[in-house]
Amino acid sequence: MHSSQDKYRQFAKEAPDLPLFMQDWYLDAVCTGGDWDAAILERNERIVAVMPYFLKKKWLGTYVAMPQLCKFMGPYLLPEFRNLDDENKIYEALLTQLPSDLRAFEQDLNYQVTNWLPFYWSGFRQTTRYSYVLDLTRGEEPLFDNIQKNYKQKIRSAQGRLQVQHGVQPSELLRLINLSFARQGLRAPLDALFFQRYLSALQAHDACRLFFAIDPTNGAIHSASLLAWDNQSAYYVMSGDDPVLRNSGSALLLKWEAIRYAANELRLPVFDFEGSMIRAIEIGRRDFGAVQKPYFRVQKEWSLWWKLGKFLNTEIRKSRIF
Repeated sequence: MHSSQDKYRQFAKEAPDLPLFMQDWYLDAVCTGGDWDAAILERNERIVAVMPYFLKKKWLGTYVAMPQLCKFMGPYLLPEFRNLDDENKIYEALLTQLPSDLRAFEQDLNYQVTNWLPFYWSGFRQTTRYSYVLDLTRGEEPLFDNIQKNYKQKIRSAQGRLQVQHGVQPSELLRLINLSFARQGLRAPLDALFFQRYLSALQAHDACRLFFAIDPTNGAIHSASLLAWDNQSAYYVMSGDDPVLRNSGSALLLKWEAIRYAANELRLPVFDFEGSMIRAIEIGRRDFGAVQKPYFRVQKEWSLWWKLGKFLNTEIRKSRIF
């Protein structure tokens, strides 16, 4: 396993546009409760394509899943191989390298993968999912003009009442995230050790910035968020609000400040809201002027017992919802 990891790490240093979520150090940070490996394809002793995956164990079986806080993985090809002829051959070759004892596979593919036919030919099924993105090259004024009127009013109001700071303890972000989930009756999504490990990895690679909306009169923290980036996009990875103070417009203010930072300081062309497929959140992304960006989720089960277990889990979740 580690020989392929070593090859992947070397390739990651040279790949021109390998996404943040597929960087080796990022995988090290988020792949807890399992281990990651990669299928690797070489031509003339040169790596031309990779496909990382996260291996976990359940019910005495091994399966591939998406790590926490990892938006997508999937095959990555060097730019000169991004054409249908090469893609079909390379994707099929990568899929043959998956472990032979897999019970199931579920992975979200990065935006570069617009051709999933080789997965279909190999017995996978696909679901189209959406993120929402902004074109930052338009400039700050057009970006703000494209935000819905009520959002603009709330942002301006929050600008008059709150300060945006960056040097607050990161634990405050985790606290607000947990409060946001508790308000909805949901279990906290991140434990402190994972959060610290994740944040430390981003900070070590100068790939993130924290934002806090604070009332200067009493020091109350209304909202907090984390922006991460690679050399192509900025990603609004996580955010949290104080339920008592969430009507101040602080969450909208932080989104706007993160957009401004990505455009003016990082000089990146794309701001990615990272979803969502949830109706209420999706509307909020569009109200910021963001447009849909499709990506694929591919799945396959080799075990009949695994298929049955997944079906039963899905039905149980449905019964709880309705």
